[in-house]
Amino acid sequence: METNKSATALLQTKQHFDILDGLRGIAAFSVVVFHFMEWVFTDPSKNFIGHGFLAVDFFFCLSGFVIGYAYDDRIGKIGLKSFFMARIIRLHPLVVLGSVLGLLAFLFDPFGGHPEAYSVGTIALVFVCSLCMIPLPIVADRGFNLFSFNAPSWSLFWEYVANIVYALVLSRLKRGYILVLTMVAAAGLCFVSYRAGNLLGGWSGPTFWDGFARISYSFLAGLLVYRSNWIIKNKLGFVGLSALLLLAFLMPVTSWNWLSELLVVLVYFPLLIALGAGASLRPKMQPLCKFSGNISYPLYMTHYAALWMFGNYYTTHQLNNTQLATIIVTGVIILVGLAYIAMVAFDIPVRKYMGDTWKARLGKQQGSNK
Repeated sequence: METNKSATALLQTKQHFDILDGLRGIAAFSVVVFHFMEWVFTDPSKNFIGHGFLAVDFFFCLSGFVIGYAYDDRIGKIGLKSFFMARIIRLHPLVVLGSVLGLLAFLFDPFGGHPEAYSVGTIALVFVCSLCMIPLPIVADRGFNLFSFNAPSWSLFWEYVANIVYALVLSRLKRGYILVLTMVAAAGLCFVSYRAGNLLGGWSGPTFWDGFARISYSFLAGLLVYRSNWIIKNKLGFVGLSALLLLAFLMPVTSWNWLSELLVVLVYFPLLIALGAGASLRPKMQPLCKFSGNISYPLYMTHYAALWMFGNYYTTHQLNNTQLATIIVTGVIILVGLAYIAMVAFDIPVRKYMGDTWKARLGKQQGSNK
């Protein structure tokens, strides 16, 4: 009965680190721009935001910090079932929405694509796997993505894995063990980066295990930052820290990517997390940080269906620079607007319904135990 009582608090959140929330939004926005630009510049060295994909490693590091902050002192009280349900309520509605949007884009893209090349059974199987977060890289028209109808779900798959490992193992380990595991994961990440020449992998079947290396180090590093209380007090504020984060995405693409990207992920991102947790926020910037944080996950999980349509349009039409810039800027603005609609019209109501249903169920269990 004590566990059930404690579990009713699963949706009660602690005070947020507002600037870290805001930085999550900056990273999500950078991913969207990067995905547009990688269609335009097949040569990464010409892409001004050629390292935008490193936003995923920032997400992983931030996730480790936030999960540790939110659950280290209460996962034993609420229990594993309530922890997992809390994470599903938080994450899965947009997994479903992103899969539906991806399926619609695959079937009805007006600018290209070959859905007729795949059987109804194959399409249905890929869609069900996408809903259930089961990697299935079998669609050539989608670059053999782990999740063909919503490519960004690859990182959510590893988030789910990290959450399971945290609940079963990491939440029980002392800081010293976390430090050792982080060092081992760092060595693994170094190997992956040197072998591949970069840290871009993880999203496709052939690079599947690169994703494991990326989540292993960054999640552990974020958790270690929290467990070690590496909070650096500063006055950089949201604007200053946003500029520092963007530097990682805007740094030049060179033949030394394997090393520069490693340094960013191994050192720079954990440092930014420590700075973001210790930074002071001006009251007038709080609404912007809140909006940025709130829109980050919906934007990340709903934007990619439109990117395939953009890519098919771009590769079949001759566009001058002005037309291209207009389409991309307009597209980003529209995608932010659609993400906001998805958030207020779908994600928030569905999460509220699921949360209320789960709490009602816990209430009934408490009553039956009296």
